[in-house]
Amino acid sequence: MEHDYKNFPELTNSQLETEGLTSPHKQIMEDFDAVCIKVHDGDTITLRTDFRDFDFPLRFANIDAKELNAGGDYAREWLKEAIEGEPVEIKINPHNRVEKYGRLLGEVVSRGINMGDAEMRIGVAVAYGKKLENEIPDANKIFGLSQWF
Repeated sequence: MEHDYKNFPELTNSQLETEGLTSPHKQIMEDFDAVCIKVHDGDTITLRTDFRDFDFPLRFANIDAKELNAGGDYAREWLKEAIEGEPVEIKINPHNRVEKYGRLLGEVVSRGINMGDAEMRIGVAVAYGKKLENEIPDANKIFGLSQWF
């Protein structure tokens, strides 16, 4: 099956190394400057750079913001006000640069402020993996209880 470079421009490190896939565009392996052209939610934005001829998504590394349908609209609006249309610096971890949905992962810095850290400080995001920590699990989802009632 051929890789969908339009919707998933980034290749994971394992795709680059083991499958020998080659991309029609530069794979991002190091920090770079960009402009945030769209804020999708509290932890996903679209970037524009001078080294690509298309805009592409970036998922914030190390944080989880609430989903829009779960009160995450405040996080999105705060982030829009802070960085949409603005130049940003993207910090890339070369060992963890693409997430499970094929989006580039990175830390976003604007005017010297790490935006993920700022979101955690104001309470609109938590450290990655901690999002569901204080929620009560849905027993029906875990045990399939509805089938018995």
